[in-house]
Amino acid sequence: MVAQTERVVSLAPSATETLQALDATDRLVGVTHHCDADAPAVGGWLNPDYEAVADRTPDLVLTADDLQADVAADLRERGHEVFHAAPATLDEVVESFTDLGAAVGLADEGAALARRARSRLDRVRRLTPDADRPVVYCEEWSDPPMAAGNWVPDAVEAAGGRYPFVDAGERSREVSATEVEAARPEHVVLHVCGHGECADPEAVRQRDWALPAIERGNVAVVDDSLLNQPSPKLVEGIETLAALLHPDALDA
Repeated sequence: MVAQTERVVSLAPSATETLQALDATDRLVGVTHHCDADAPAVGGWLNPDYEAVADRTPDLVLTADDLQADVAADLRERGHEVFHAAPATLDEVVESFTDLGAAVGLADEGAALARRARSRLDRVRRLTPDADRPVVYCEEWSDPPMAAGNWVPDAVEAAGGRYPFVDAGERSREVSATEVEAARPEHVVLHVCGHGECADPEAVRQRDWALPAIERGNVAVVDDSLLNQPSPKLVEGIETLAALLHPDALDA
């Protein structure tokens, strides 16, 4: 990596959000259509326009997730310097803030961002009761229903819940009504990829699923960027989950 990266193209929304948290958006000279940033668009997350990327003459290109591994490889073949992050667990997500900071020449700022994230997570864990952990079903995709994986199991644990559907670090997977019913989740959280806050909780309520969460009206929609994105927004997502599971806990 170059010591000072003045021109950065981010091809991952999570990397863009992390740069924003590092107060380094002035370095962005290109982003994807999926990124929330004031910079020229250079295509999509999985289908960037390589010529448009080259036209931005970046010092560094940021990619993320195993799904972008081929994109990262293509960029390197084209001569670009690439920082690729593929965290699979909550700890790895937080550590990636340090790594990305160092990659863009902001090592101290990246380390400080990771420390702040850990401090907020420690506060959530400290305030949520360990003895009262409801089962939570987090749905990342609805047709077919898919239980969220990667860092989401860690996020539920940090927020004071239990998540018996996918182990931390494993990819999201399709689930059947039978296995969701067998776990008897007390909360259902919808964070459907690409839907923001617009997932439809009524669609879950109308399924022929016998769940305590549906019976009690505990079906919530969370903006997908707060749980699906390995960026500082994930910490906000965990705080949001904790408030859903333990409404009085975070008032302390």
